[in-house]
Amino acid sequence: MRVLSGASAAVGQGNWRSAVAVLALGSLASVVGCAKVGQIAARKDFKEANQAYQQQDYKKSAGLYEKALEEDPTLVIAYFYLGNSYDNLYKPSKKGDADNEALLQKAVSNYEKAADKLAAAEKPDDRKLGKLALEYLVSTYGPDKLNDPSKAEPIVQKMIQLEPTEPGNYFQLAKIYEDAGVYDEAERMLIRAKEAKPSDPAVYMTLAGYYNRQGQFDKTIDALEQRAAKEPKNPEAFYTISTFYWDKAFRDVRLKDGEKKDMVVKGIEAVDRALQIKPDYAEALVYKGLLLRLQANLEKDPAKQQALIKQADQLRDRATELRKQKAAGVSY
Repeated sequence: MRVLSGASAAVGQGNWRSAVAVLALGSLASVVGCAKVGQIAARKDFKEANQAYQQQDYKKSAGLYEKALEEDPTLVIAYFYLGNSYDNLYKPSKKGDADNEALLQKAVSNYEKAADKLAAAEKPDDRKLGKLALEYLVSTYGPDKLNDPSKAEPIVQKMIQLEPTEPGNYFQLAKIYEDAGVYDEAERMLIRAKEAKPSDPAVYMTLAGYYNRQGQFDKTIDALEQRAAKEPKNPEAFYTISTFYWDKAFRDVRLKDGEKKDMVVKGIEAVDRALQIKPDYAEALVYKGLLLRLQANLEKDPAKQQALIKQADQLRDRATELRKQKAAGVSY
C-alpha cells in the first residue's frame, strides 16, 4: 500500500485540520526564513549607511537607510538617521526649489516616524534618539527652513509632556512665542522652566536674557540676582551682574547722572563680590576698572577723578599680567 506523507497523509486519514496546520507551519517557516534573510540584509545595508553617514555622504546614506527599512521595517532607529540625511541634503540657499523643499518634507516624515516609535521606548538610548527626533523636527519648522511655528508648537508641547522637568523644552517653546510676538506666553514658559528646575542656573540666565531683550532692566537684574543666590560661591554669577550694570550705565543715554551713579555703585558691589571669591579673576578686574572709569566721568572733584582713574589703571595692569601668566602656564 502506498504510504502518504505530510498533508496528503493527514487528508487521507480524514484529519483535515492537521493538514491545514501542516500547511500553515510550512508557510510560516517560509515567512520566518524570508524575514531572517531580510533582517540580515537590512543590518548589512544599515551598517554601510552608517559609514556613509559618518563620512557625510548623505545622499548615499539616505539611499541605504531607505533600502534597510524596506528589508526590515522594524529597524526603527534608521528612521532618525534617514530623516537627518535628508535634512543635511537640504540647502537653505536653494530655498523655494521644489526638489530641495521635497528633501525637507522627507526629513519631516522620517523624524515623525522616529519620534512616534522611539520617544516612549523602553531602552534609554532609543528614548534619547526619539527626543532628538522631536528636537530636529522642531528645527525643520524654524525660520531658516519651513518657517511654520504653528507646526512646531504642538511638537514642543509633546516634548514638555514627555519631560516636564527639562527646562530646555520650555526654552524652545518660549522662543517660538517670542519670535511670534506672543510675549506674555514666552515669559510664562520661562517662568515654568524656573518652576520645573529651580536649582538650574540656566533658567535664570535665560529669563534674564529674555527680559533684557524686552528692555526690562529691573527684571533682568532680579533674575541675575536669583541666579547668584543659587550659586553664592560662583564668582561668574556676580561678575555677570556687574557687566549688565556697566552696559546699562554706559549705553543708556536716557539715564540721568544720578541714575548712572547708582548703576555704577551697584555694579562695583557685584564685581567686588566676585573678586572676594576669586581675587585673580581677570575679567572681573577689567570690568571693575571700566566701572571706576564711568564713576570718574560722573565725578565733579578732579582729585577724586584722578584717584579713580589711577585705580582703574592698576586693575587693568593687574588683569593684563594675570592673562600673560595664564598664557605662559604660570599658576600660583
